[in-house]
Amino acid sequence: MYLKGFDNLARRVPELNSAGGRMKIAAYFLAVFALVTAYFILTDPIPTWTLDSQIVVMALGFLLISRFFTQRKIYLEKYKEAAYRHAFGRFALPGLAVIFASIAHIASMNGPKFTQPMLTIIFTWAGWVFIVIGVLLWLRAVSVFGVDNLTLLYVYFPKEGELVHSGIYSVIRHPIYGAVLRLGIGLALLNMGIYALTFAVLLPLGFFGWIRLVEEKELIERIPTYAEYRKRVPAFFPYPNRLPGFFKFLATGK
Repeated sequence: MYLKGFDNLARRVPELNSAGGRMKIAAYFLAVFALVTAYFILTDPIPTWTLDSQIVVMALGFLLISRFFTQRKIYLEKYKEAAYRHAFGRFALPGLAVIFASIAHIASMNGPKFTQPMLTIIFTWAGWVFIVIGVLLWLRAVSVFGVDNLTLLYVYFPKEGELVHSGIYSVIRHPIYGAVLRLGIGLALLNMGIYALTFAVLLPLGFFGWIRLVEEKELIERIPTYAEYRKRVPAFFPYPNRLPGFFKFLATGK
């Protein structure tokens, strides 16, 4: 199966050119994911800790990825053309694994749950709607965005990247993050717990803080026209008048 941007990524990460190398990268990601999941399993029985733990671990994931940005100059000076490979393996890949494990954990967060029959029906239906939309948005967005952009390749090679502002990117600026948010909210609704739903409310705030303080700051430095683009297009959720275009993208990928 061809993945857009994979060739560009593999050129910078030689391990991706062999099955053994790809397996090592996948094993590294899964090991971090499993370690974080094991931590959640061990600590969830502690009363009230499930929400605090979720916030702390998610923040740790973002902290790791932020180091991928803040250490860029140091890594470029030290490793030259191999800077991205080293920084992604040390910071971004484990950071992503931590965040994905945190999102998955929403489904099993403990705490008091809503049990009223009408609410459980509403939460169940709404949860599955959010999850289906999140999965579709993720798959469609990756096919347009490319795995090279998804893995932040052009943070280290800015001259090779470009701003995409057509298609879904004329509707929302960050469809990948939008997909993750919808998945998280959907899992919280299916969980029906007070702590999971509280975290679902906090989750968009965390992602908004991330893009404002880290990712979009770098994008504006690299692509000055991004500042004007940011004023026109919302981050994660489309304006009401753009909903037809949003659902058209989910249905057709265009």
